[in-house]
Amino acid sequence: MAEDPRDWEIETQAVRGGLMRSEHGEITEALFLTQSFAYESAASADARFAGDAPGFIYQRFSNPTTQMFEERLALIEGAEACRATASGMAAIHLSLTGLLRAGDHLVAAKAMFGSCRWVVSEWLPRFGVETTYVDATDLEAWKSAVRPNTKAFLMESPANPLLEVSSIGGVAEVAHAAGAKLVVDNVFATPIFQKPLTLGADVVVYSATKHIDGQGRVLGGAILGAADLLTEAYKDIFRHTGPALSPFNAWVLLKGLETMELRVRRQTATAGRIADVIAAHAKVTTVRYPGRKDHPQAAIIANQMTGGGSVIAFDLGSREAAWRFLDSLQIVDISNNLGDAKSMATHPSTTTHRSMPEAERLEIGLTEGWVRISIGLEGVGDLTRDINRALDAA
Repeated sequence: MAEDPRDWEIETQAVRGGLMRSEHGEITEALFLTQSFAYESAASADARFAGDAPGFIYQRFSNPTTQMFEERLALIEGAEACRATASGMAAIHLSLTGLLRAGDHLVAAKAMFGSCRWVVSEWLPRFGVETTYVDATDLEAWKSAVRPNTKAFLMESPANPLLEVSSIGGVAEVAHAAGAKLVVDNVFATPIFQKPLTLGADVVVYSATKHIDGQGRVLGGAILGAADLLTEAYKDIFRHTGPALSPFNAWVLLKGLETMELRVRRQTATAGRIADVIAAHAKVTTVRYPGRKDHPQAAIIANQMTGGGSVIAFDLGSREAAWRFLDSLQIVDISNNLGDAKSMATHPSTTTHRSMPEAERLEIGLTEGWVRISIGLEGVGDLTRDINRALDAA
């Protein structure tokens, strides 16, 4: 009897999940660089387009390499289904537009990535969708924001850039009581340290560009959830609007999934040590790291996360001090990406959250002294030396 991949350990799923070999019996996953597929007959084409027969139709709909990536990530996440997208922002955009239409209402966390905030504040209103922003850590605020036409909730946890953590289960209860779906961006925690679907979320989204690739190579994204929901809300959008992940990028991301668990755990172990180094420095006023007991939502973290992740945020008091820190780094790169094998630091106010008006940045506590750093795979001694030297310069 064949084993059920759902029963495998996550390490095995990451290496063998979704594997689909051709007649050649290749060990590594095959890369199918083809836009379209041939049919045995006109009747077989008709059956595939009608959904009555299995098989591939067109790269925009599906592709064998992309399907392997989707099935593998779904296994790791514990989801029934996954749809891959060309980028993380494509996943966010589709996750919302598949659930919302003109006249609907969205409740969203105030703290989120700058581009996500733009989609919610500037793009969705063009199509008749209104949004109420709330403090994501306040369950009463979520309840108070609900309207009769509320159809979806959106949150990041931990949130970008100050690593605010919210109760996914608590927010899910509020959403479901209102007849709404909860969408959770899980990119900072990764499926290694947090499973939003098991906590009550309906849809989980990822920028696969981050930890899933983890080596700075390609863009990608993913939407995961129940098979019926993904079919109902997203199948036609994927089929007709063209947000498909390229097969080459899917192949790269498959290779990334093989080592993600190893990389993320190593990065997290280092991040925990570096967070303590940063917290001990006299120039630092505040440190936020989900692995530290002084995190404002430490109790929630203990309940829903099994690791702190690879990202740290800290406040140096002013833009000048933050920039002096960044400019003094010799090993860590100044870059707005995260989850990479290379450590990277950025100044969110002038990069990732630049598009947010200053008043909105201040509303989430993002003053100009904050730095966000993503810890990579370098030696902890080298990173400690580099970061301490830069903090001294700040």
